[in-house]
Amino acid sequence: MSEPGKESASRLEELWRGSFGDAYTDRNAAAANGREPFWKDLLAAYPCERVLEVGCNLGANLYWIARLLPLRGVFGIDVNEGALVRVRQTLPGVNAVWSKARELPFRDGYFDLVFTCGVLIHQPPETLADVMSEIVRCSRRYVLAAEYFAETPTEVPYRGQTGALFKNDFGGVYQKASPSLRLLRKGFLSKAEGWDDVTYWLFEKGS
Repeated sequence: MSEPGKESASRLEELWRGSFGDAYTDRNAAAANGREPFWKDLLAAYPCERVLEVGCNLGANLYWIARLLPLRGVFGIDVNEGALVRVRQTLPGVNAVWSKARELPFRDGYFDLVFTCGVLIHQPPETLADVMSEIVRCSRRYVLAAEYFAETPTEVPYRGQTGALFKNDFGGVYQKASPSLRLLRKGFLSKAEGWDDVTYWLFEKGS
């Protein structure tokens, strides 16, 4: 990773660790509402025993996953300790771990599914490949991304910050970086369904 890449990643990690990240957590207190059908359908079609969300915040997705899987198999990482405290309070038994997305503290293939929801969009272009590589490394079988889509990388001003939000064809980027990934599903999750108008891609790892 280049020095400018490290600097960009560290700047954003510090941003999300502090009051900026705390404010995001507060704004999204009801983010879990409406997401149950997606997770019930996905985990019924693609059974998993151990799942990791990279950038789980206060657990809007883990809330439903924890109702469908044994708690010992539900993991989330984040850099905002306040958000992790909320996960531990509201979802006791879920494994809420402090970690950077680009340096996941798990062994290769430890999870059946590793996923992000609105997290790749906040990775600097210089380190996006590092985060994706870590996600693929830690997955035994499935990789899921639910993110803002654009045909080409597009920076979007975000709450007074620059270099903090990028739309992209994240599914295409995944497949270029890891050609063994096979697309199983692609779809759109709207605000009316409890999401944030995101495109999702579900991949299966090849041998």
